[in-house]
Amino acid sequence: MRLLSLKREDDFQKRREHLAELSDKELKDKFWQLTEEIVDPLLNLARNHTSESIERSVLLRMGFSSLEAKSIVNKIVKAELLGKGAGHVVWKLAKKQNLKIKEAGLAISGGKYSQEDLQNLFTGGENE
Repeated sequence: MRLLSLKREDDFQKRREHLAELSDKELKDKFWQLTEEIVDPLLNLARNHTSESIERSVLLRMGFSSLEAKSIVNKIVKAELLGKGAGHVVWKLAKKQNLKIKEAGLAISGGKYSQEDLQNLFTGGENE
């Protein structure tokens, strides 16, 4: 059976008409605006749809053992911060306390920081 090859009509000039008069800066701004429109729903999905299993997996990739990751996630769940992301909580604590990531995670696991301490990591703004 022979496949017919279809030649695509070159309509580039027609498709770019709405962009033709834009400066380089305007094109760059348009690019980033469109990029945000594509990426924002993905970020929202990631922020609003996580699970303990996913967060343990993130911690495993950050270098924690399975048992450490489970303990850290349990503490983060009790602090009602799972939606922030376990890795994010560990990272924020490490940054605030000038600790290594591993030290911060083990400190959470060991109960060194209260639920309130962990929640206070996110009191600076909407995207914290």
